Amino acid sequence: MDPQSGLIAHDFSPFFRVHNTGRIERFLHHDFLPPSKHPVTGVVSKDVVVSPRNGVKARVYLPPTGVPGKKLPLIIYVHGGAFSIESAFSSQYHNYVNSLAAESGSVVVSVEYRLAPEHPIPACYDDCWDATKWVDSHSRVGQGDDPWITDYVDFKRVFLAGDSAGANIAHEIVVRAGGESELGIEFTGLILVHPYFGIGNTEHLWNFICPETIGANDSRLNPAAHKKLLSNLRCERVLVCVAGKDFLKERGVKYHEALKNSEWNGVAEFFETEGEGHVFHLREPNSEKAPLLMKRVVEFVNKE
Repeated sequence: MDPQSGLIAHDFSPFFRVHNTGRIERFLHHDFLPPSKHPVTGVVSKDVVVSPRNGVKARVYLPPTGVPGKKLPLIIYVHGGAFSIESAFSSQYHNYVNSLAAESGSVVVSVEYRLAPEHPIPACYDDCWDATKWVDSHSRVGQGDDPWITDYVDFKRVFLAGDSAGANIAHEIVVRAGGESELGIEFTGLILVHPYFGIGNTEHLWNFICPETIGANDSRLNPAAHKKLLSNLRCERVLVCVAGKDFLKERGVKYHEALKNSEWNGVAEFFETEGEGHVFHLREPNSEKAPLLMKRVVEFVNKE
């Protein structure tokens, strides 16, 4: 036995610990569900490789409203989990995205990005950017080869969405899109649910999994401090959702205020669920207020 195996170099409980030997000890584990036809919603799903270079996958969801000739909105969804846990293929996210696809009548591409600390930031951003470019390739005749995207998607109604760390990543993708002239799609909206934009002890985790960070003022961690960057967001509308008892609520509120006070010419919307904690709708999907949050997101997607 390695005599160093019992020594802890970094402790980021409840997510993971790093031993002096480099061994990573994870505490939170999740299940994996295969793609399927959902027995309740009728949504069908399949897994695709969006980046052969890194083996990055995504799960694509097609709602039962999907019929040839009827173009649907598309949502690129990024799961949360402190950049280091969870999966697009877990039951928690598979079931949630099934419901999102069904209720919004949207095709959804849920990205399975690489996790820290094995894959430090910016791997998660790069993987979701690759997924965005994969979607974008289908907007050009003869390039994209997935029929669920080419046959059903209205490329004038493309949204980026995510919760917690996934909301952070979704925001960064829209920022990247603002400086990418070769990206063909224009984002209709950005949906940030209980976004992680850094606060208190969570910043210690960020500093560890993002080696090149400049710290608390990193534009990816705290975009509200960078109004010029917000002014260049490449989307028409933004919905920021917070929860009343969420320890990350303050940064979500500040992000919304900074966006409204920037020179961005889009529409910033806000929705608060009082009396609930961080990502309560994922932990308790049958709770009283979870459908209200879903309804608000669906309204945002389907707004004319």
